[in-house]
Amino acid sequence: MNAKRACESTVTSSILMVPQDANPAGNVHGGVIMKYIDETAGVVAFRHSRSNAVTASIDRIIFHHPVFIGNLLTFKACVNMTGRTSMEIGVRVESENLLSGEILHTASAYLTFVALDSSGRPTEIPQLIVETEEEIRRHRQSQDRRAVRLEERDRELGASRRE
Repeated sequence: MNAKRACESTVTSSILMVPQDANPAGNVHGGVIMKYIDETAGVVAFRHSRSNAVTASIDRIIFHHPVFIGNLLTFKACVNMTGRTSMEIGVRVESENLLSGEILHTASAYLTFVALDSSGRPTEIPQLIVETEEEIRRHRQSQDRRAVRLEERDRELGASRRE
């Protein structure tokens, strides 16, 4: 299996926020944004692995600015790190006020996906080639996040065994 460059599976998508995405005050629901984050990251995971991939975890999401009806949301997603069957995908969300042109960093999220074979079992994926300084930085930071996730998982598993 050949390794792949991060740029081979990068995805950028934009979606106009409409009334069904928001509450009566015109603020877009965080859950709507989270759904699009997950969908965009899923496309990246599928493109990298060329197999079905499922969300294994989502690190915390912090919303920096509100999003309103009529804003254009842009989701920029790429693979930051790969393991044997899993990958971390980073998604940056920006909102654009189409009238003023102002663009704000709305949220960022890091998701872990696991690639699955046709039987629904984890399957090996191509390793990631990091080339640019930005990709190297994201890869290094993703390794730190992975260590924290694994520590939290082990702590949760230990607590559930004691119960």
